[in-house]
Amino acid sequence: MANRESAFIEITPEVLLKAYACGIFPMAESAEDPALYWIEPEKRGVIPLDTFHVPSRLARTVRSDRFSIATNRDFDGVLDGCADPQPGRARTWINARIRTLYQKLYRIGHCHSVEAYDNGVLAGGLYGVCLGRAFFGESMFHRTRDASKVALVHLVARLKAGGFKLLDTQFVTEHLKSFGALEVPRRQYHKLLEAALGGEGDFAALGMKRPVTGEQALAQLATNRPHGETTV
Repeated sequence: MANRESAFIEITPEVLLKAYACGIFPMAESAEDPALYWIEPEKRGVIPLDTFHVPSRLARTVRSDRFSIATNRDFDGVLDGCADPQPGRARTWINARIRTLYQKLYRIGHCHSVEAYDNGVLAGGLYGVCLGRAFFGESMFHRTRDASKVALVHLVARLKAGGFKLLDTQFVTEHLKSFGALEVPRRQYHKLLEAALGGEGDFAALGMKRPVTGEQALAQLATNRPHGETTV
């Protein structure tokens, strides 16, 4: 379900957070279209944190620390990367209003980026919104193979360490299915969301300045897993 609002209605960060709490998020038709659509899918994409799956090849890449991972070092750079065309995605939905809104959320501590650097150069990353114990993944990008995937592994490790209960991916792609993403009906999603909004997740549980190694991230993923479930 999508509702288009007028291009002239002002959406504040507070309004945006209330929308997320109701299970709604904004998108634009294109970078050139100033209007926003409020989206509430019939089926919502989520990645269950306790059964997050890291393919064996990717686990080796994570463990090798080929990419240096940082958080909130270059939020605007991640926005730029997510707005750029990607293979199979010639157009972007990140317009000027979307960019301004999430920059404001970032400044008040409700939006975060996870970045992967290759020899000091931003090679990929992702950003999303924090509210309660829910993290709403907005977009991800890569300029080097596996960079965004490694950033996602580190994100999930950070969410688990911080006591988060919900990782919302909005929609499910074949790429996300490889990590265990699944679709849940709207009613079930609202129950998951309500439970996650109780309490407060700690995005900084692994620290925000000191580096987290791939080995540490994979070890964090292995905590509190169902019996018999392995990370790789």
